[in-house]
Amino acid sequence: MDPRLPRLAGRRGALLVVDVQRSFADPAFLTDLPGPARADVAAAVGGIVRAVAAARAAGTAVVWVRLRVPPTDPWEASNWFRGLAPGDDWPTAWEPCVEGTPGAEGYAVEPADGELVLTKRTYDGFAGTGLADRLRERGVEWLAVAGLTSDCCVLETAGSAFTHGFRTVVLADATAAHDRRAHDAALHVLSLHSAVVADLDEVRALW
Repeated sequence: MDPRLPRLAGRRGALLVVDVQRSFADPAFLTDLPGPARADVAAAVGGIVRAVAAARAAGTAVVWVRLRVPPTDPWEASNWFRGLAPGDDWPTAWEPCVEGTPGAEGYAVEPADGELVLTKRTYDGFAGTGLADRLRERGVEWLAVAGLTSDCCVLETAGSAFTHGFRTVVLADATAAHDRRAHDAALHVLSLHSAVVADLDEVRALW
């Protein structure tokens, strides 16, 4: 076990679940991915389901952030980055998590009554959501982060959690990317700069 983990004992933690939505998790939406990548995502979804169950059983808060893209209000910087030009048709058929479409729906596990659910517009679950304040209101001092994808919204959200002053742990067996190399690189970067990377079994005892 990482020697930093026992120092979280006695502090109030929460499980932060990022973007477990059909666009990123449902095999029906991942048909362009090779088989190993789909298997990685499926394994991570199983880990997320187990993490949520473990947190609930321990009485630990489960907090959800989900991407919602308004169909009439595109994220212009993202469109530019992906090569879309002004006047191009949008949302594209492959746009993830557009409000009112199946891709925005949850997958495999859903928030329970009373659990905090926040909507985000970008990769970062803290940007424009009030998440930091809501966590502090609940006395949360550290976060275990699970969700999809490790190289995008989990990376950005976990790094932002650290920037906002929360001790941050990323659950390696409850996240994945659509590319194994990107996944490994993301966890490596997080471990260097902002988060302890650990498996659920190492963390659940702290709840």
